[in-house]
Amino acid sequence: MRLRIDLAYDGGAFYGWAVQPDIRTVQGEVESALRRILRVAADDADEPLRLVVAGRTDTGVHASHQVCHIDISEDVLQRAVGHMKVAAVTALEHRLQRLLPGDIAIHRISVAPEGFDARFSALERTYVYRIVDRGGEVDPRLRGCVLHIDDDLDIDAMNRAAAMTIGLHDFGSFATPNPGGTTIREVKRAQWTRIGTSPLVPPSGRESGLEQGYIVPTFESGLVCFTIVADAFARNMVRSLVNGCVQVGLGKRDLDWFAGKMAVPKREGSTGPIAPQGLTLEHVAYPSDDQLAVRAQAIRAKRTLP
Repeated sequence: MRLRIDLAYDGGAFYGWAVQPDIRTVQGEVESALRRILRVAADDADEPLRLVVAGRTDTGVHASHQVCHIDISEDVLQRAVGHMKVAAVTALEHRLQRLLPGDIAIHRISVAPEGFDARFSALERTYVYRIVDRGGEVDPRLRGCVLHIDDDLDIDAMNRAAAMTIGLHDFGSFATPNPGGTTIREVKRAQWTRIGTSPLVPPSGRESGLEQGYIVPTFESGLVCFTIVADAFARNMVRSLVNGCVQVGLGKRDLDWFAGKMAVPKREGSTGPIAPQGLTLEHVAYPSDDQLAVRAQAIRAKRTLP
């Protein structure tokens, strides 16, 4: 059977998603925990317990909602039950959450519908990059998920650059293709926003003592956030686009430069990726169950520009 696993992680202490020998990765931690729970050897060819993910994240990149799937035989899945009086999938979810380290959280595990593929069935992925510039107050508690830039960003100029990315383009100036792959992607939304300062608890009168007292801010108050939605992303694509927009926003590059990078998909040093800690995978969208297999088949085809 195929299981869908929805999870989140703080990527700060991981060398990305994909399993690699002798270094800590998200996939490596989750697969290791699954093998312990289900008593499956790492070299078991019949039960490889290999995760397939919606989108591989780079070293230091976070996910508030990642999706992956795993194929598993029903008799092996039953090993998760033990003395628990719950269904096997529920038992696996509970045991996996307890065994995993604190920087990984399991949202849920469910039986995947027919035709579901975490990677190829996905319609779109949403990433958010968070920055604090001189227009906002630096909160050192957020240093693991927000990039600090000690200068003012021109949000209007950055949005004019971001608007050029919307649609079907070859992002070869901002991404690296997989072997045999392409950097052609369709961006559906790309927008920079400065989040207004807002209180968690608004003033409520003299009796509360808050009319001129301390007001707890919300998490994103004052931050500059870049939200980008696309059908898929090539390697380093989001962080490199962010870097390009930030260079425009700081006045180091102009909009003609950005337009040239979009027009000529050639990678060079000035369009490398920005620091990873500000980037979070926020959402993965899928079609209705009856369209999962159709979507997976269509997305496997190598894309070209019209």
